[in-house]
Amino acid sequence: MNYFAGLCTDLKRIQVIGHPFYILEKTDSTNNYAMAQVNSGEVTSGSAWFTGYQTAGKGTRGKKWLAEPGDVSALSVALQPAALPLSRQFLLSAVAALATYDLFSTYAGDETTIKWPNDIYWRDRKAVGILIENVIRGTIWQYAIIGIGVNLNQAKFPEELKHAVSLRQITGKTWEGPAFAKELCACLDKRIKQLEAGNYAAIMEEYKSRLFRINIPASYRKDGVAFTGTITDILETGVLVMEIDNVRHEFSFGEIEFILS
Repeated sequence: MNYFAGLCTDLKRIQVIGHPFYILEKTDSTNNYAMAQVNSGEVTSGSAWFTGYQTAGKGTRGKKWLAEPGDVSALSVALQPAALPLSRQFLLSAVAALATYDLFSTYAGDETTIKWPNDIYWRDRKAVGILIENVIRGTIWQYAIIGIGVNLNQAKFPEELKHAVSLRQITGKTWEGPAFAKELCACLDKRIKQLEAGNYAAIMEEYKSRLFRINIPASYRKDGVAFTGTITDILETGVLVMEIDNVRHEFSFGEIEFILS
C-alpha cells in the first residue's frame, strides 16, 4: 500500500489513521458505514472510509448534512480509544477538532477557529462539522467512529445555510476530495499520538487557544432568551465556562446557542 506523504505526515513511522483507506462511490453516511463494519467485527483500528457523495449525511443532535455530489468531503475513522477512559472522551473530540483545524487553517488561513465543541469555522461561518459516535459494551469503550464532513467544493449555499462556507469559496480553488481526506488522516494520526502520550493539559491549552470567541463578549441564546456573555474557559469534560454580568456560568453542549450576524 502506498502511504500518502501529506502535510502532517511523519515519514519516520507508518501511518495508523487511514490504514487502510477505502473510497466509497456513494453511501448514506460514512459514519453508518463505519459503524456497520465495526459491528461486523471485521475492522482494524485506524480504518478510514471516504466518500464525496453522502445521501443522508449526519450532523450533531440528529441534524442532516446535505450536499450535492463532490461538494462535501466526508471521512469516517474507526478508532479504538485504547487507555482513554470514557470520563475523558471530550479529549478525543478536542484532538479531532485540532487535527481538522491543522489542515483547514493551512489552506484557509488564520481566520480559522474551532467553535465549541468541535466545528471548524472560518470567520463566523461553519466550514466543517465533526460527529463522534461510540461503541460501548458494559463499561468498555470499544470503538469511536470519528466522522468529519468538510464543505469542500460548494460554490454557494441556500439561504437557510447562510452561515456556511466552503474551502472553494475561501480559496477560489476546486479540491480533490480523496487527497484532502488522506491529508486529514495524517493530521489525525499525529494528534492521536499526542493524545496517546497523555499530553492532556497541552491538548486542552492548544484547543482553547484556537477557540472561536474566546475572551470576546458576544451574543448567545438559552431557552429562547438572548444574552451577552464571554467564554473564558473549556473544562476537560467539555463543559463551557462563560462569564455573564461578572458571574461564572457553566454550560454543557446543547444548552446554549451561538447567535451569529
